[in-house]
Amino acid sequence: MTRIAIIGCGIVGATLAYELSHHSHLDIHLIDQQNPAQGSTQAALGVLMGIISHKVKGRNWRLRRDSIERYKTLIPELETTLGRPIAHIQGLLSLCFDPEQLPRWQSLQAKRTEQGYPLEIWTPDQLRQHCPQIAAHNVAAAIYSPQDGQVHPQQLTLALVEAAQLRGVTTHWQSPVLGLKTQAGACSQLQLPEENLDVDVVVISAGLDSADLSQIGTEPLPMIPVLGQALELELEQPLGNDDFQPVINGHDVHIIPLGENRYWLGSTVEFPPGGEAVELPLEVELLPEAERLEHMRQVATDYCPALIKSRIVRHWSGLRPRPQGQGAPVIKPLEGFENVILATGHYRNGVLLAPGTAMTVETLLGLQENDDEHKASGQTEELG
Repeated sequence: MTRIAIIGCGIVGATLAYELSHHSHLDIHLIDQQNPAQGSTQAALGVLMGIISHKVKGRNWRLRRDSIERYKTLIPELETTLGRPIAHIQGLLSLCFDPEQLPRWQSLQAKRTEQGYPLEIWTPDQLRQHCPQIAAHNVAAAIYSPQDGQVHPQQLTLALVEAAQLRGVTTHWQSPVLGLKTQAGACSQLQLPEENLDVDVVVISAGLDSADLSQIGTEPLPMIPVLGQALELELEQPLGNDDFQPVINGHDVHIIPLGENRYWLGSTVEFPPGGEAVELPLEVELLPEAERLEHMRQVATDYCPALIKSRIVRHWSGLRPRPQGQGAPVIKPLEGFENVILATGHYRNGVLLAPGTAMTVETLLGLQENDDEHKASGQTEELG
Protein backbone atom coordinates (compact mmCIF):
# COMPACT_ATOMS: atom_id res chain seq x y z
CA MET A 1 0.00 0.00 0.00
CA THR A 2 1.03 3.60 -0.56
CA ARG A 3 1.27 5.54 2.70
CA ILE A 4 0.17 9.17 2.50
CA ALA A 5 0.67 11.57 5.39
CA ILE A 6 -1.55 14.66 5.42
CA ILE A 7 -0.19 17.37 7.70
CA GLY A 8 -2.90 19.68 9.01
CA CYS A 9 -6.52 18.88 9.81
CA GLY A 10 -8.51 21.97 9.05
CA ILE A 11 -11.24 21.76 6.45
CA VAL A 12 -8.75 21.16 3.61
CA GLY A 13 -6.82 18.37 5.33
CA ALA A 14 -10.01 16.67 6.49
CA THR A 15 -11.50 16.79 2.99
CA LEU A 16 -8.29 15.38 1.52
CA ALA A 17 -8.28 12.50 4.00
CA TYR A 18 -11.92 11.63 3.34
CA GLU A 19 -11.72 11.83 -0.45
CA LEU A 20 -8.44 9.92 -0.64
CA SER A 21 -9.89 7.22 1.64
CA HIS A 22 -12.06 6.11 -1.29
CA HIS A 23 -8.90 4.70 -2.91
CA SER A 24 -8.45 1.32 -1.24
CA HIS A 25 -4.73 1.00 -1.94
CA LEU A 26 -3.85 4.05 0.17
CA ASP A 27 -2.78 3.96 3.82
CA ILE A 28 -3.70 7.47 4.99
CA HIS A 29 -2.43 9.22 8.12
CA LEU A 30 -3.97 12.54 9.13
CA ILE A 31 -1.77 14.60 11.46
CA ASP A 32 -2.33 17.80 13.41
CA GLN A 33 -0.39 19.50 16.16
CA GLN A 34 -3.72 20.40 17.76
CA ASN A 35 -7.13 18.75 17.54
CA PRO A 36 -9.09 18.80 14.26
CA ALA A 37 -11.01 21.88 13.07
CA GLN A 38 -8.79 24.39 14.83
CA GLY A 39 -6.73 27.22 13.30
CA SER A 40 -8.31 29.05 10.38
CA THR A 41 -11.17 26.56 10.17
CA GLN A 42 -12.26 27.33 13.73
CA ALA A 43 -12.73 30.99 12.79
CA ALA A 44 -14.15 30.52 9.28
CA LEU A 45 -17.69 31.43 8.22
CA GLY A 46 -18.03 28.70 5.60
CA VAL A 47 -19.54 30.88 2.86
CA LEU A 48 -19.67 29.17 -0.54
CA MET A 49 -19.41 31.82 -3.28
CA GLY A 50 -18.70 29.71 -6.33
CA ILE A 51 -21.29 30.32 -9.04
CA ILE A 52 -21.73 33.98 -8.05
CA SER A 53 -17.99 34.55 -8.28
CA HIS A 54 -16.82 36.52 -11.31
CA LYS A 55 -14.27 33.82 -12.10
CA VAL A 56 -15.43 32.28 -15.38
CA LYS A 57 -12.40 30.34 -16.67
CA GLY A 58 -9.02 28.96 -15.66
CA ARG A 59 -7.95 27.19 -12.48
CA ASN A 60 -9.87 29.40 -10.06
CA TRP A 61 -13.16 28.79 -11.84
CA ARG A 62 -12.53 25.03 -12.12
CA LEU A 63 -11.81 24.79 -8.39
CA ARG A 64 -15.03 26.64 -7.60
CA ARG A 65 -17.13 24.67 -10.07
CA ASP A 66 -15.78 21.30 -8.97
CA SER A 67 -16.24 22.19 -5.31
CA ILE A 68 -19.84 23.37 -5.69
CA GLU A 69 -20.67 20.24 -7.69
CA ARG A 70 -19.08 17.99 -5.07
CA TYR A 71 -20.88 19.72 -2.20
CA LYS A 72 -24.19 18.70 -3.80
CA THR A 73 -23.35 15.07 -3.03
CA LEU A 74 -20.80 15.37 -0.20
CA ILE A 75 -23.07 16.82 2.49
CA PRO A 76 -25.92 14.29 2.03
CA GLU A 77 -23.33 11.53 1.73
CA LEU A 78 -21.84 12.42 5.12
CA GLU A 79 -25.27 12.89 6.71
CA THR A 80 -26.30 9.41 5.58
CA THR A 81 -23.05 7.82 6.71
CA LEU A 82 -23.06 9.43 10.16
CA GLY A 83 -26.80 9.61 10.75
CA ARG A 84 -26.86 13.29 11.71
CA PRO A 85 -27.40 16.61 9.94
CA ILE A 86 -24.63 19.04 9.00
CA ALA A 87 -25.73 22.66 9.27
CA HIS A 88 -25.77 24.25 5.84
CA ILE A 89 -27.67 26.89 3.85
CA GLN A 90 -28.77 26.71 0.24
CA GLY A 91 -28.83 30.06 -1.55
CA LEU A 92 -26.74 33.23 -1.52
CA LEU A 93 -27.84 36.79 -2.25
CA SER A 94 -25.32 39.50 -3.18
CA LEU A 95 -26.35 43.15 -3.14
CA CYS A 96 -25.24 45.47 -5.94
CA PHE A 97 -25.18 49.13 -4.86
CA ASP A 98 -23.61 50.63 -7.99
CA PRO A 99 -25.80 50.76 -11.13
CA GLU A 100 -22.66 50.89 -13.27
CA GLN A 101 -21.87 47.32 -12.14
CA LEU A 102 -25.11 45.93 -13.58
CA PRO A 103 -23.68 45.18 -17.07
CA ARG A 104 -20.95 43.12 -15.40
CA TRP A 105 -23.54 41.09 -13.50
CA GLN A 106 -25.63 40.66 -16.64
CA SER A 107 -22.58 39.38 -18.49
CA LEU A 108 -21.93 36.90 -15.67
CA GLN A 109 -25.55 35.79 -15.71
CA ALA A 110 -25.32 35.07 -19.45
CA LYS A 111 -22.09 33.10 -18.95
CA ARG A 112 -23.54 31.05 -16.10
CA THR A 113 -26.66 30.29 -18.17
CA GLU A 114 -24.36 29.02 -20.91
CA GLN A 115 -22.56 26.87 -18.32
CA GLY A 116 -25.83 25.50 -16.95
CA TYR A 117 -26.00 27.42 -13.66
CA PRO A 118 -28.94 29.65 -12.70
CA LEU A 119 -28.20 33.19 -11.58
CA GLU A 120 -31.06 35.62 -10.96
CA ILE A 121 -30.86 39.42 -11.05
CA TRP A 122 -33.61 41.04 -8.98
CA THR A 123 -34.91 44.59 -9.15
CA PRO A 124 -35.25 46.55 -5.88
CA ASP A 125 -38.99 45.70 -5.88
CA GLN A 126 -38.25 41.99 -6.17
CA LEU A 127 -35.70 42.35 -3.38
CA ARG A 128 -38.32 43.95 -1.12
CA GLN A 129 -40.64 41.04 -1.78
CA HIS A 130 -38.09 38.34 -0.98
CA CYS A 131 -36.07 40.15 1.72
CA PRO A 132 -38.07 42.93 3.40
CA GLN A 133 -35.30 43.35 5.99
CA ILE A 134 -32.99 44.89 3.36
CA ALA A 135 -33.00 48.67 2.75
CA ALA A 136 -33.78 48.21 -0.93
CA HIS A 137 -33.82 51.94 -1.73
CA ASN A 138 -30.01 51.89 -1.51
CA VAL A 139 -29.67 48.86 -3.80
CA ALA A 140 -29.44 48.93 -7.61
CA ALA A 141 -30.04 45.18 -7.94
CA ALA A 142 -29.68 41.92 -6.04
CA ILE A 143 -28.05 38.82 -7.50
CA TYR A 144 -29.34 35.49 -6.23
CA SER A 145 -27.43 32.23 -6.67
CA PRO A 146 -29.50 29.21 -5.58
CA GLN A 147 -26.53 26.82 -5.85
CA ASP A 148 -24.18 28.78 -3.57
CA GLY A 149 -24.67 29.09 0.17
CA GLN A 150 -22.86 28.18 3.37
CA VAL A 151 -21.84 25.17 5.46
CA HIS A 152 -20.77 25.10 9.11
CA PRO A 153 -16.96 24.75 8.92
CA GLN A 154 -16.32 22.92 12.18
CA GLN A 155 -19.30 20.60 11.88
CA LEU A 156 -18.26 19.67 8.36
CA THR A 157 -14.62 19.15 9.29
CA LEU A 158 -15.45 16.89 12.24
CA ALA A 159 -17.90 14.95 10.09
CA LEU A 160 -15.25 14.43 7.42
CA VAL A 161 -12.77 13.23 10.03
CA GLU A 162 -15.25 10.78 11.56
CA ALA A 163 -16.24 9.41 8.16
CA ALA A 164 -12.57 9.12 7.16
CA GLN A 165 -11.83 7.18 10.34
CA LEU A 166 -14.67 4.81 9.52
CA ARG A 167 -12.94 4.24 6.18
CA GLY A 168 -9.65 3.33 7.86
CA VAL A 169 -7.78 6.65 8.04
CA THR A 170 -5.35 6.79 10.99
CA THR A 171 -5.39 10.07 12.93
CA HIS A 172 -2.66 11.67 15.05
CA TRP A 173 -3.91 14.53 17.23
CA GLN A 174 -1.76 16.90 19.29
CA SER A 175 1.13 15.51 17.31
CA PRO A 176 3.41 18.21 15.88
CA VAL A 177 5.79 17.27 13.09
CA LEU A 178 9.19 17.59 14.75
CA GLY A 179 11.19 16.89 11.61
CA LEU A 180 11.11 15.53 8.07
CA LYS A 181 13.71 13.00 6.97
CA THR A 182 14.72 13.74 3.40
CA GLN A 183 17.08 12.16 0.91
CA ALA A 184 17.63 12.56 -2.82
CA GLY A 185 14.63 14.78 -3.46
CA ALA A 186 12.15 12.79 -1.42
CA CYS A 187 10.71 12.79 2.08
CA SER A 188 10.83 9.32 3.58
CA GLN A 189 9.86 9.83 7.21
CA LEU A 190 8.04 12.19 9.57
CA GLN A 191 9.31 12.56 13.10
CA LEU A 192 6.31 12.69 15.44
CA PRO A 193 6.37 12.78 19.25
CA GLU A 194 5.05 9.22 19.50
CA GLU A 195 6.86 7.60 16.54
CA ASN A 196 8.85 8.00 13.35
CA LEU A 197 6.33 7.51 10.56
CA ASP A 198 7.61 6.13 7.25
CA VAL A 199 5.84 7.76 4.30
CA ASP A 200 5.61 7.49 0.52
CA VAL A 201 3.82 10.83 -0.03
CA VAL A 202 3.38 13.93 2.13
CA VAL A 203 0.62 16.50 1.61
CA ILE A 204 1.10 19.76 3.49
CA SER A 205 -2.23 21.41 4.30
CA ALA A 206 -1.28 23.12 7.54
CA GLY A 207 -2.39 26.68 6.86
CA LEU A 208 0.09 29.25 8.12
CA ASP A 209 2.33 26.49 9.49
CA SER A 210 2.83 25.28 5.90
CA ALA A 211 5.37 28.07 5.45
CA ASP A 212 7.68 26.53 8.05
CA LEU A 213 7.18 22.99 6.79
CA SER A 214 8.00 24.11 3.24
CA GLN A 215 11.48 25.22 4.29
CA ILE A 216 12.83 21.82 3.25
CA GLY A 217 12.15 22.75 -0.38
CA THR A 218 14.37 24.70 -2.73
CA GLU A 219 11.62 27.34 -3.01
CA PRO A 220 9.88 27.62 0.38
CA LEU A 221 6.35 29.00 0.41
CA PRO A 222 6.10 32.50 1.89
CA MET A 223 2.78 33.37 3.52
CA ILE A 224 1.39 36.13 5.68
CA PRO A 225 -1.46 36.03 8.20
CA VAL A 226 -4.53 38.14 7.45
CA LEU A 227 -6.78 38.58 10.46
CA GLY A 228 -10.56 38.39 10.31
CA GLN A 229 -13.12 39.23 12.99
CA ALA A 230 -16.73 38.04 13.17
CA LEU A 231 -19.77 38.33 15.42
CA GLU A 232 -22.67 36.13 16.41
CA LEU A 233 -25.80 38.22 16.87
CA GLU A 234 -29.21 37.49 18.35
CA LEU A 235 -32.49 39.27 17.54
CA GLU A 236 -35.95 39.05 19.04
CA GLN A 237 -37.34 37.70 15.76
CA PRO A 238 -35.91 36.36 12.49
CA LEU A 239 -34.85 38.73 9.73
CA GLY A 240 -37.20 38.88 6.76
CA ASN A 241 -39.38 35.98 5.65
CA ASP A 242 -39.24 32.78 7.67
CA ASP A 243 -39.31 30.65 4.53
CA PHE A 244 -36.42 32.43 2.79
CA GLN A 245 -33.20 32.72 4.79
CA PRO A 246 -30.22 32.79 2.41
CA VAL A 247 -26.74 34.09 3.08
CA ILE A 248 -26.77 37.82 2.30
CA ASN A 249 -23.65 39.65 1.20
CA GLY A 250 -23.30 43.43 0.91
CA HIS A 251 -20.02 45.32 0.56
CA ASP A 252 -18.19 42.05 1.34
CA VAL A 253 -19.94 41.69 4.72
CA HIS A 254 -21.95 38.47 5.14
CA ILE A 255 -25.10 37.90 7.19
CA ILE A 256 -25.45 34.16 7.81
CA PRO A 257 -28.64 32.77 9.41
CA LEU A 258 -28.08 30.12 12.08
CA GLY A 259 -31.67 29.55 13.17
CA GLU A 260 -33.27 30.49 16.50
CA ASN A 261 -32.99 34.20 15.61
CA ARG A 262 -29.19 34.05 15.56
CA TYR A 263 -26.85 35.22 12.79
CA TRP A 264 -23.16 35.30 12.04
CA LEU A 265 -21.81 38.60 10.79
CA GLY A 266 -18.39 38.75 9.15
CA SER A 267 -15.75 39.30 8.46
CA THR A 268 -13.05 41.94 8.56
CA VAL A 269 -9.85 41.83 6.47
CA GLU A 270 -6.88 43.06 8.52
CA PHE A 271 -3.37 42.85 7.08
CA PRO A 272 -0.25 42.85 9.29
CA PRO A 273 1.85 45.99 9.70
CA GLY A 274 3.48 46.63 6.33
CA GLY A 275 0.46 45.36 4.43
CA GLU A 276 0.58 42.72 1.72
CA ALA A 277 4.32 43.09 1.11
CA VAL A 278 5.43 42.33 4.69
CA GLU A 279 8.37 39.93 4.86
CA LEU A 280 8.36 36.69 6.84
CA PRO A 281 9.04 35.90 9.60
CA LEU A 282 6.47 38.24 11.05
CA GLU A 283 7.78 39.50 14.40
CA VAL A 284 4.79 41.66 15.35
CA GLU A 285 1.73 39.94 16.80
CA LEU A 286 -1.38 40.63 14.76
CA LEU A 287 -4.19 41.81 17.03
CA PRO A 288 -7.85 42.52 16.20
CA GLU A 289 -8.75 46.18 15.70
CA ALA A 290 -11.96 47.33 17.37
CA GLU A 291 -12.44 50.03 14.74
CA ARG A 292 -12.52 47.45 11.94
CA LEU A 293 -15.16 45.43 13.78
CA GLU A 294 -17.34 48.46 14.38
CA HIS A 295 -17.04 49.52 10.75
CA MET A 296 -18.09 46.04 9.61
CA ARG A 297 -21.16 46.13 11.84
CA GLN A 298 -22.05 49.60 10.56
CA VAL A 299 -21.82 48.43 6.94
CA ALA A 300 -24.23 45.59 7.72
CA THR A 301 -26.73 47.78 9.58
CA ASP A 302 -26.71 50.28 6.71
CA TYR A 303 -28.17 47.68 4.35
CA CYS A 304 -30.02 45.67 7.04
CA PRO A 305 -31.26 48.20 9.64
CA ALA A 306 -32.92 45.55 11.83
CA LEU A 307 -29.45 44.51 13.01
CA ILE A 308 -29.27 47.71 15.07
CA LYS A 309 -31.45 45.99 17.67
CA SER A 310 -29.32 42.83 17.77
CA ARG A 311 -27.43 41.59 20.83
CA ILE A 312 -23.83 40.38 20.51
CA VAL A 313 -23.64 36.76 21.66
CA ARG A 314 -20.06 36.05 20.65
CA HIS A 315 -17.06 37.75 19.09
CA TRP A 316 -14.10 35.88 17.63
CA SER A 317 -11.16 36.31 15.30
CA GLY A 318 -8.77 34.12 13.36
CA LEU A 319 -5.82 34.23 10.97
CA ARG A 320 -6.05 33.30 7.31
CA PRO A 321 -3.02 32.05 5.34
CA ARG A 322 -2.31 34.28 2.33
CA PRO A 323 0.48 33.24 -0.08
CA GLN A 324 2.97 35.85 -1.25
CA GLY A 325 4.20 36.06 -4.82
CA GLN A 326 1.58 33.64 -6.18
CA GLY A 327 -2.15 33.20 -6.25
CA ALA A 328 -4.25 31.49 -3.61
CA PRO A 329 -4.52 28.60 -3.12
CA VAL A 330 -1.19 26.84 -3.67
CA ILE A 331 -1.73 23.28 -4.94
CA LYS A 332 1.44 21.89 -6.44
CA PRO A 333 4.51 19.78 -5.66
CA LEU A 334 7.02 21.42 -3.34
CA GLU A 335 9.96 22.55 -5.44
CA GLY A 336 12.84 20.08 -5.11
CA PHE A 337 10.70 17.16 -3.90
CA GLU A 338 9.00 14.51 -5.96
CA ASN A 339 6.69 13.26 -3.20
CA VAL A 340 5.72 16.38 -1.22
CA ILE A 341 2.60 18.28 -2.31
CA LEU A 342 1.46 21.67 -1.09
CA ALA A 343 -2.32 22.04 -0.69
CA THR A 344 -2.53 25.19 1.34
CA GLY A 345 -2.74 28.99 1.35
CA HIS A 346 -6.47 29.16 0.61
CA TYR A 347 -6.73 32.59 2.23
CA ARG A 348 -10.48 33.34 2.53
CA ASN A 349 -11.74 30.35 0.50
CA GLY A 350 -10.67 27.23 2.37
CA VAL A 351 -14.16 25.86 2.93
CA LEU A 352 -15.32 26.77 -0.57
CA LEU A 353 -12.34 25.23 -2.35
CA ALA A 354 -11.65 22.16 -0.19
CA PRO A 355 -13.39 19.61 -2.46
CA GLY A 356 -11.80 21.03 -5.62
CA THR A 357 -8.44 20.98 -3.87
CA ALA A 358 -8.84 17.29 -3.07
CA MET A 359 -9.65 16.55 -6.72
CA THR A 360 -6.55 18.43 -7.84
CA VAL A 361 -4.35 16.53 -5.39
CA GLU A 362 -5.79 13.26 -6.68
CA THR A 363 -4.78 14.32 -10.18
CA LEU A 364 -1.26 15.24 -9.02
CA LEU A 365 -1.00 11.80 -7.39
CA GLY A 366 -2.05 10.10 -10.62
CA LEU A 367 -5.13 8.56 -9.05
CA GLN A 368 -7.90 7.50 -11.39
CA GLU A 369 -11.62 7.84 -10.83
CA ASN A 370 -12.96 4.59 -9.41
CA ASP A 371 -16.41 5.48 -8.11
CA ASP A 372 -18.55 8.09 -9.82
CA GLU A 373 -20.89 8.21 -6.85
CA HIS A 374 -18.20 9.78 -4.70
CA LYS A 375 -16.79 12.42 -6.98
CA ALA A 376 -17.99 15.36 -9.06
CA SER A 377 -17.26 15.45 -12.76
CA GLY A 378 -14.20 17.16 -14.15
CA GLN A 379 -11.73 16.11 -11.47
CA THR A 380 -9.04 15.00 -13.92
CA GLU A 381 -8.42 18.42 -15.42
CA GLU A 382 -4.80 19.46 -15.23
CA LEU A 383 -3.75 22.04 -12.70
CA GLY A 384 -3.57 25.31 -14.65
